[in-house]
Amino acid sequence: MWIRLGFVITITMISIMQPRLVAAAEVYPTQELFSTSTTVVGEPIAYPATGPAKVTTQIVTIAPGAETVPHHHPAPMVAYILDGEVTVDYGPKGKRVFRRGDAFVEAMAVSHKGVNTGTVPVRILAISMGAEGTANAVADR
Repeated sequence: MWIRLGFVITITMISIMQPRLVAAAEVYPTQELFSTSTTVVGEPIAYPATGPAKVTTQIVTIAPGAETVPHHHPAPMVAYILDGEVTVDYGPKGKRVFRRGDAFVEAMAVSHKGVNTGTVPVRILAISMGAEGTANAVADR
């Protein structure tokens, strides 16, 4: 009986001491912006394998009436619109309008350009999830 009780206590202690995987919402308040395995134009997300992982965070600002050059992203880039509104032209994939509070994974292989048709600067939090030796954006001139 003592051996069996010792076994039960041991198993109980092991299960109590094991770390438990939990969702972030169980640890601190969260608001999910999105969850996806594809870009905004439906491409599967693929990470570069050119070197060690590298995350780069930038704030992109586009003045009223200004536009970006046509470009693409060799690595996944999450965009979150902090202020303003931007219209992104994806060529044959169409145009999309993103406003303050919108979040998405930007197109990777599809060339695109953003245009600020509003009256205030557009500010975009851009988080690139690339690798050493991989550019965050490449101009398609």
